[in-house]
Amino acid sequence: MATVNKNLSHYDKDSIPNGADFKIGIVVSEWNDNITLNLLKGAEEALLENGVKKENIHVHFAPGSFELPLASQWLLEKEDIDGVVAIGSVIQGETKHFDFVCDATAQGVKDVGLKYNKPAIFCVLTDNNLQQAIDRSGGIHGNKGIEAAIACIKMVHLKKSI
Repeated sequence: MATVNKNLSHYDKDSIPNGADFKIGIVVSEWNDNITLNLLKGAEEALLENGVKKENIHVHFAPGSFELPLASQWLLEKEDIDGVVAIGSVIQGETKHFDFVCDATAQGVKDVGLKYNKPAIFCVLTDNNLQQAIDRSGGIHGNKGIEAAIACIKMVHLKKSI
């Protein structure tokens, strides 16, 4: 459980590899765009802050979170993409639909990364209510888009260094 009023997205910039030579793809769900666009903003800012050139950040939109794995796969098929961040937001409703979408999306993003041997970072909020999503997309708990972008940089660097 997250600590109340603690920004979990803070990181030590000096410990992050420089992403100047990295090409990063971002796929963003259009569903719950009041949340996903904030996550995208955080991810883009973190990538730029850590050296990734604006022209090397490739952003594309998918209808919903369920479609993120396939959109990520299409992006990773391009030889010039080093890693991808899949951004979405699924908020619990009254039916089991939430469970199916969350499970399929998480497994799908993981499978894409393994299939293409490139980082595929899961940045899909799976919250019980809108307030939790707000708190994690630039609110009191920070911005998970930042955390996902930093994870992508670290994983691309790790792959290149092995």
